[in-house]
Amino acid sequence: MSEISRGLIIGGRERPAENGNTVADISPWTGETYATIAACTQDDVTAAVDAAAEAFTAWSKTPPVERSAILHRAADILTARTDEAIEIMVSEVGATRRWARFQVGLGIDHLHGAAALPSAPLGRVVATNAATTTYSMEIREPLGVVVSLSPWNAPYALGIRAIAIPLAVGNTVVLKPSEDSPIAGGLFLADVLTEAGLPTGALNVLTNDPHSAADIVAALVSDFRVRMVNFTGSTKVGRIIGALAGERLTPATLELGGKNSLIVLEDADIEFAVRAATFGSYMNSGQICMSSDRIVVHKNLAAEFLEKLVARVDSLPYGDPTDPATAIGPVVNTKAAQNFSELIADAIAKGAVPLVGSGKAEGARGVLFKPVLLTGVTKDMRIYYDEIFGPAAVVHIVDSVDAAIELANDTSYGLSCGVITENLTEAFAVATRIQTGVVHINDQSVGDEPTAAFGGIKDSGYGKFGGQPGADDFTTARWVTVHAEANHPTYPL
Repeated sequence: MSEISRGLIIGGRERPAENGNTVADISPWTGETYATIAACTQDDVTAAVDAAAEAFTAWSKTPPVERSAILHRAADILTARTDEAIEIMVSEVGATRRWARFQVGLGIDHLHGAAALPSAPLGRVVATNAATTTYSMEIREPLGVVVSLSPWNAPYALGIRAIAIPLAVGNTVVLKPSEDSPIAGGLFLADVLTEAGLPTGALNVLTNDPHSAADIVAALVSDFRVRMVNFTGSTKVGRIIGALAGERLTPATLELGGKNSLIVLEDADIEFAVRAATFGSYMNSGQICMSSDRIVVHKNLAAEFLEKLVARVDSLPYGDPTDPATAIGPVVNTKAAQNFSELIADAIAKGAVPLVGSGKAEGARGVLFKPVLLTGVTKDMRIYYDEIFGPAAVVHIVDSVDAAIELANDTSYGLSCGVITENLTEAFAVATRIQTGVVHINDQSVGDEPTAAFGGIKDSGYGKFGGQPGADDFTTARWVTVHAEANHPTYPL
C-alpha cells in the first residue's frame, strides 16, 4: 500500500501542523500505515478559527444561488470521484465496498439536499398587537463559526451532513474528523468542496493525534468565537462536549448512541422481516448508531422467523473488505474488537444462547468476527442495555404488542426504531408509544435522508440534522419590528 501524506487545511491552504508533528493513519484490515497525517496543536486550532471567523462575513453575504451552485457542484464532483472515495473508505476504516458505495450515495444526497436550503425563506411575519401599520418579523440569520466533529463509521454521509447544512445557511466551519477517518471524513471532503469553488476559509480541517483529542476538542469548543457545535458519536463523549459547550452557553447539536429495536409483529411478512433485520443489524458490521441491536419478534411467528434469520446470518460472507463479495468486514480497531468480544463473552457466560457465531476474533489482527446472533438474553447481561456497535444482534420473543413496546423502550437511549406489520393502523399506534426520535414503519431502524429531521431523545442526544429543523439549528432567530411613521408607539412614561 503506497503511503499518503496530508496536512491541515486552514484558510484554504494545506500545511503541516505548527510544530511539525504527524500521526499514522492505520488501516484496520492490514495494520499498515495508510497515511501520515498532520497532528494539530492548540495554536493550529486558533489559526483555524481565525480563518473561519475572517471568512464568515463574505460567505454569509454570498448570494444564495451561488451557495447552492457550489454544493450542487460538490455533489457532481463526488459522483465523478465515487471510485476514489470508495477506495479511501475501504482502506482507511475497513469498510466493505457495498457500505462505502452506499455511503457515497448518501453523501451526494446530503450535498444536493443542503443545496436547497439557501433558497428557503429566511423568516416570517408574525402577529402583533401593535397598530395595523406595524410589522413584526422573525428573521433567521447564520450563527458564525461552527465546529463540526464527525464520526468514522459513516464518513461521507455524516461528515458531509456535519458541514453542508451549516455552510448552506451561511456559516463557516472548522471540521475535526474522527482520528480513525481523517481523510474520508475530513480532508477528502474539503478537496471536493474546494474543487467545487468553496471560498478560502469557509471550511477548515483539523486532524490530530488520538492522544491529544480531548485537548483539541476543548480548545475548539471553548473558543469565544465559536457560535455552535455539532457532534456525532458516542454518548460518553457527547456528554463531555455538551458540558464544554454549556460552560460557554454555546448551542450544540448532539447525535449520539442508540439501543435500537426492530419490532416484528405477528402479521409481518416473514421473508421481508428477515431481510430487513439482516441489513439493520449487520450492515457495516453493526457499526452504525441506528443499528438494530434488538430484534423483537411476536411468539406466533418466532420459530419460522428464527429459522430463516439464522440461515441468512450464518451465510453472510465475512472477511477482507477489499473483496466485493464481502458483506461483513472488520471492526474499526483492536479496542473495538476487545469491547465486542467482552460483550458477547459476558452474555454467553451468563446463559445467552449463540445461534450464530461465538464472538471470538479471527484474522491476523483480531478485528474480524463471524456475525453473532443471540437469544436468551436477560437484564443482568451487559448486552441487554449496552450499545453493541459490532456484528451482533439479540432476538427477543414476546407475546404481545404491549410487551414489544415495553422492551423497545427499556433503554436509556432513544434514537431509532423499526416496526414491521401489515396493519398500518396498529403500526401508527405503536409508533406513537415508542420513545425514539425516529420510527420507520415497515422498515428497519437504519435510515437517513437530507429532507428529514434526524435526531434522538434521552441519551441519544438533542438537536436535529436535516430538513427545516436542521437548518433552524444552524441559524438564529431575531425579532425585528417596523413601525410606520404615522403610528409611533406610545409610552406610559
